[in-house]
Amino acid sequence: MQGYGIETVSMRFRHTDRSIQVRGVPVLFIPGNAGSYKQVRSLASESAVHFQNVLQSDTYAFDSGKRSLDWFTVDFNEDLAAFHGQTLLDQAEYLNEVIGYILQLYHNPHQSVRDSSLPDPTSVVLVGHSMGGIVARTMLTLSNYQPDTVNTIVTLAAPHSRPPVSFDAEVLHTYQRVNDYWRNAYLEKLPGANPLREVTLVSIAGGGLDTIVASDYATLASLVPAKNGFTVFTSTIPHVWTGMDHLAMVWCDQLRKSVVRSLYDVIDARRPPQTRTRGERMSSFSKWLLTGLEDIKQKRPTQVEPRILLTLGEGAHDFMPVGERLVLQELGARGKSMAYLLPVPAEDPLDRKRLTILSHQSQGLADVADQLDIMFCSVIPSQQLSSSFSINIDLSGGNPDSSRLACRSAADDTTALPASTNDSRHPFDEVQPFSYLQVDLEQLVDYQFVAIVDRLAELHSGWVIAEFATISESKIETTKTLSSMIASGIDVTTAADHPFMMEITIASLQSSLLAYKLNIDTPSCDEPELFAPLVRQYISDPHESKFFVNAREVEVSMHGVAPYLPPPLEGNAGASGLGLQIWSSPTCNSSMHISLKVDIPGSMGKLWMRYRTAFAAFPLLIVALVLRKQFKTYDDSGKFYRYFLYTKYADGNRHLHELL
Repeated sequence: MQGYGIETVSMRFRHTDRSIQVRGVPVLFIPGNAGSYKQVRSLASESAVHFQNVLQSDTYAFDSGKRSLDWFTVDFNEDLAAFHGQTLLDQAEYLNEVIGYILQLYHNPHQSVRDSSLPDPTSVVLVGHSMGGIVARTMLTLSNYQPDTVNTIVTLAAPHSRPPVSFDAEVLHTYQRVNDYWRNAYLEKLPGANPLREVTLVSIAGGGLDTIVASDYATLASLVPAKNGFTVFTSTIPHVWTGMDHLAMVWCDQLRKSVVRSLYDVIDARRPPQTRTRGERMSSFSKWLLTGLEDIKQKRPTQVEPRILLTLGEGAHDFMPVGERLVLQELGARGKSMAYLLPVPAEDPLDRKRLTILSHQSQGLADVADQLDIMFCSVIPSQQLSSSFSINIDLSGGNPDSSRLACRSAADDTTALPASTNDSRHPFDEVQPFSYLQVDLEQLVDYQFVAIVDRLAELHSGWVIAEFATISESKIETTKTLSSMIASGIDVTTAADHPFMMEITIASLQSSLLAYKLNIDTPSCDEPELFAPLVRQYISDPHESKFFVNAREVEVSMHGVAPYLPPPLEGNAGASGLGLQIWSSPTCNSSMHISLKVDIPGSMGKLWMRYRTAFAAFPLLIVALVLRKQFKTYDDSGKFYRYFLYTKYADGNRHLHELL
């Protein structure tokens, strides 16, 4: 461990902080194989700028325990931890001592300017890139680890399930020992209480563009239960929406913003561990790193107390008939604020429904500056005092006979989707994203209406689509086997009045070695489309979503069930197969043809990228076998095999050339 050093990064970037004293929440960055400690600069500078520009002046955030992040890193002299098991262990052992040193800094009045009303930190957040993530997990298994000094780990492109190379037996043994420790801890096979019960671990993978470490190896399915961690791909993360290579994981602007915001959301300097509870941390990571459409995503309870009073007068609202779709092709068309009310239908256990709303406008919290509000509402008695509501939206025009609704905002339930127009090229284009809301009907049983309030008084190009659709009409589950998929694929033609969001699930598509071609045909019509088709391709475990804008022909590939990976810790990872969500404009009211077929050249390309080193080594194997045969023959007979080449000439004669 000689030659290792610790660096304190006090974030003196853009002149935001010139102090070298600690004052906030400690975070330790661990570089990967042959990585430099300087890689921390992108994350650290973003955290400093975000704190200064957003959180420092936010009274609510300050009262919630948000403080600046004190970044530390280590200089490992660019050691090759992926190729030498003892180096990996030495780094982990050294970092446990570093944790103790960092925590001692906050007890020293000469090195700390921390608020005296806050408790001294008892744990450090770890962020590891590549093999640095494996070193972080190894730390918790060593004898010099101080219990509870680490409870939050975020890894970037870290090969958790298998080592990226197998040149050193000690690397294999270390992997097996560390992974067995984590697996047995959560299976409660270790003596005593689970030492990792309060640890949260998030693994972020780059996807197919990472050609250094296969992203299949970043999965945590065999190591950590869903209540303690998950794996997510960068193409899933809102406002990132793209895969990235191995080194870009530490400097990509969109990704570092999401990682930094998630870290600020999980910290709480009012508590000695400097982080929120395990459940709150998992909720925060899910909020910032998942799409919001996953089953793991926690919805707000329906029993939330209504905070908004919506007062409706004559001519300021429209009731939609039950079961009818609302389509506003332009906002502000009435020249005044308008409320559109969709009645919540009765529950039918045999024909479940869900609410879907899509708009190119962001949905606010009923603030006066918002252009569009979406709320869940119920009629309230006229005698109830309006003072019990913190927000008042009055569309009555002073009419004393107006109706009053008690509402809660749906803004926190909405999800950002990439904007898809006929000019769109990439999901990550710098344009305002769509806003999407998807809620099952059983979550709305306490409400009578869904209110969509258009606040614009002048004509605007915005649009909104809302409907209650039966799940049986909007979701198609195919039972085709993998062999039949390879032979013929699938073809689906929807009804003309299909829901604007269609979902297709194929349980048999689980392999990460196959690629597919998706084609979407929509007939042309006189009515202009509100948006071009938008596709989300997803699998449930790990959380991998890919978005395709202006989608007509899409190349589909996934990181599902991969060879040589250990079995999942709980359930059957990847068993739900491939899912496709397709949003299309309903203005044409026409059928849509969807086809999905195996892409043979694309599948061969995936096979080559995954096993190219094995293919390159195959000729060497042939040569080695030939030499082995030669030496064996020589040992037995004292003679080598002799090889000859015959050349046949035009006159029919042959000439013998001795090669060996």
